[in-house]
Amino acid sequence: MKLTELMSHISENTKTTINQSMLADCLGITRQTVSNRIKNESEVTVSELKKAEDFFHIELLSQSNLNDDIVYINYYKDVFASCGNGSIVFSNDKEKLPVSVSMIHGYSKNKLYSIINASGDSMSPTIENGDKLIVEHWSGDQIQDNKIYVFCYNNEFFVKRLSKNIDEIIVKSDNPDYRTKTINLKSFSDLILIGKIVTSIKQIG
Repeated sequence: MKLTELMSHISENTKTTINQSMLADCLGITRQTVSNRIKNESEVTVSELKKAEDFFHIELLSQSNLNDDIVYINYYKDVFASCGNGSIVFSNDKEKLPVSVSMIHGYSKNKLYSIINASGDSMSPTIENGDKLIVEHWSGDQIQDNKIYVFCYNNEFFVKRLSKNIDEIIVKSDNPDYRTKTINLKSFSDLILIGKIVTSIKQIG
C-alpha cells in the first residue's frame, strides 16, 4: 500500500480529509519526508498502519481488502546476519511478524521467507546496521548477478552482493571502505547460500 492509499483509507474511515501534514504527525515523521515518500511511491509498513490506527482511533488491518495484503513471516530477532566481518548469533526464539505483500519483491506463496536483523556497515547505504532484512530462502536457482544474498562461507555468515563468473564468485560490499573479494571454484563447496535479500526494512514493528 502506498502512502496516498493510506491517506485515502484514513479519510474514508474518519470521514475527514487527511493531508500530508496530518499524516506526518500520525507517523511521527516530517511533512517533507511524507512528500518525498509519496514521490518515490514508498510502501507503508504494517507498523505504520498500526500507528495510523492508534492515532485516528480506527481499524485498518482488520479490513478485508487490507488484510488480504498481509502475510506473517518468521522473525528471528536475535539472529544478526553480519554486513561486516562475518558473524551470526542463532536463537530458537522467533515470532510471526505481519508484513505487507506489496513490500516483498517477487512475492510468491510457494517461497519460504524469514526476517533477520542486519549488523555492520559494509552494505551501507543500501543496508544499514539494524535494518530488518526479508530473506527469500534459496531453492537451488542460479545466483542472480549483483543481487544481495545471505550466505555462509567458512562457517561465517555474510550479507553481500554476489556475481558469478565461470570460475569464481565475486563478493562485493556497497560501502567503498570494504574491498571486493572472490571465492574461487575450488572453494565453491564451502559456500552455502541461505537466501536472497528481497527487502530491507528501515521501520517495522
